[in-house]
Amino acid sequence: MMDRVSIPDILTLEETSEYLRLPVETVLNQALKGNIPGRRIEDNWRFLKVAIDDWLRAKNSRSILLSQAGAFADDDSLVQLRDDIYHARGRSEIDDDIAN
Repeated sequence: MMDRVSIPDILTLEETSEYLRLPVETVLNQALKGNIPGRRIEDNWRFLKVAIDDWLRAKNSRSILLSQAGAFADDDSLVQLRDDIYHARGRSEIDDDIAN
């Protein structure tokens, strides 16, 4: 029988590496690129476990941002605002590589 391990709400780079079962260098590289949600505080990285869990469940980073924008959930203008932003950028909300 496996013992339950308590995982803190806020993870260090090393703890995130262990949690994701990836090398520290990979987690750091992906965090620097903004692919893994984390925050650099001086020379230290911190990751919210819930944000990492959301990131693992999400198809892309846009899904994470929208899921964490719960304050706007009842704002009917959000859909139009999002459409306007993507229209101004001249691209669709869905990446062509992901859609195909």
